[in-house]
Amino acid sequence: MIDTIRSAAAQDSIVWKDHSIFRMRQRHISVEEVLGVLRAGNIIESYPDDHPFSSALMCGFTAAGRPMHLVVGVNVADVEIHIVTAYEPDPAQWRDNFSRRVDQ
Repeated sequence: MIDTIRSAAAQDSIVWKDHSIFRMRQRHISVEEVLGVLRAGNIIESYPDDHPFSSALMCGFTAAGRPMHLVVGVNVADVEIHIVTAYEPDPAQWRDNFSRRVDQ
């Protein structure tokens, strides 16, 4: 799945959901920050049963060192990703560099 995400990001085959754009504005997250996580972040959780596409939670850091989580739907057949949401993870809920939930 990570290969599809990276390929889609490199080809600019990204669908920006209205919800993600709204939340990014609300949270002062730029397109460049999201693109950076898509290119260099890691998948920390997979949701294979999501519809219409399997999805994943990605974790990465912006160029400024800001931690970032993205939820992306992955259309493997068309090498396309859908940005569902983006947020800065709460340190009280995440450990191991924001890659594992505290309750795990």
